[in-house]
Amino acid sequence: MRIKVMIISHKHRFIFIKTNKTAGTSFEIALSSICGPNDILTPISPKDERVRGFLGYCGPQNYQNKDVLFRAHTSASSIKKNIAPEIWETYFKFCFERNPWDKVISHYYWRGGEIKYKGLDAYLEAGELGKIKAFSQYADADKILVDKIYKFEQLNQAVIALKQRLELPESFRLPDYKAKSGFRKYRGDYRNFYTKQQQELIGKTFKREINLMGYQF
Repeated sequence: MRIKVMIISHKHRFIFIKTNKTAGTSFEIALSSICGPNDILTPISPKDERVRGFLGYCGPQNYQNKDVLFRAHTSASSIKKNIAPEIWETYFKFCFERNPWDKVISHYYWRGGEIKYKGLDAYLEAGELGKIKAFSQYADADKILVDKIYKFEQLNQAVIALKQRLELPESFRLPDYKAKSGFRKYRGDYRNFYTKQQQELIGKTFKREINLMGYQF
């Protein structure tokens, strides 16, 4: 069975569930700095692994056995079904969410932007919004399965909160290196990026995330 998850730390008793375009790889690299030898860390891209290794952090480990292959992305519900109940029930489970209108721009360029598509409409018509892993990553139907959803827009505050919640060392911080940050070309106000129709489509597609986190266009 293949289970896609980012990090399960037995040392600090947490499960980090990755969502798309929310600085997940950068946060995984940061979390790698405080993991122990029995923790589960899944592989990331070769480029990002070189950075993790250069920093001297834990690399991929304990992610494969005869029954399970842990990988990058999957839903909290799948993880819950495939780990010991006592781990799921007692470990701190968290993830990140991001303003969908800003997230879609990031995903658009990560998927090729104008090089691959003749504008945003072509990207939308290709069904790319359906590839963005969001609400279903941390919920089962309408039930939220994680203990905390931090906002991408408040990464530094999340670091401080995690230090306190998990009693992490004071040295824990985000790396200066920002994984997958070189794709996005548009750096202006995301509100100027969309037509009214595109704005409404994204609002409808990610209605649950918007209502849950209080995001506004």
